[in-house]
Amino acid sequence: RIEDIATVLKRSPIHPRIIEAIKSAHALGCDLKIVSDANTFFIETILEHHGLKECFSEINTNPGFVDEQGRLRIFPHHDFTKSSHGCQHSSCPPNMCKGIVIERIQASLSMEDQKKTIIYLGDGLGDFCPTLKLGDGDYVMPRKGFPVWDLICNNSAKMGQLYSVDCKLETMPLPVATGHEAFPQALPVLH
Repeated sequence: RIEDIATVLKRSPIHPRIIEAIKSAHALGCDLKIVSDANTFFIETILEHHGLKECFSEINTNPGFVDEQGRLRIFPHHDFTKSSHGCQHSSCPPNMCKGIVIERIQASLSMEDQKKTIIYLGDGLGDFCPTLKLGDGDYVMPRKGFPVWDLICNNSAKMGQLYSVDCKLETMPLPVATGHEAFPQALPVLH
């Protein structure tokens, strides 16, 4: 039943620091967008459960909805049954090239007066293509030990200068201050 699927999705673990990071970035004025090979039902269920849906201005994913019989229907982002999305990277699944999505986002950002920096976070094979589309001043933050990390490391000639920072999930004392000034400065990770 669709209710059972929703119950399982609501149990999907998200570290509390990630939830707070999303809320803080949104509160600071960052325009957060999702580019995911999941589907709208999964993503919206999880975001709503954690009170994060309003933090994102855009969700780019496979359309999914519950039909009249209560069944979850998921369709491809790019309808590969009609034509290929045209990407030549073997890491892109046929249903969604995240690189094409990033190019569309970049095109919409180029219409604005001020240059925006894109910081792309990813971990899967399908996250490699969009990292190749990033421009000067943009960043990629791959999840170490996951497929996109290996692809980036194995294709470092295409990626430019790489910086590696080992981050460990540790408890750290925070100053009494509230807001973003309480957190240490982020380290840039060049693409």
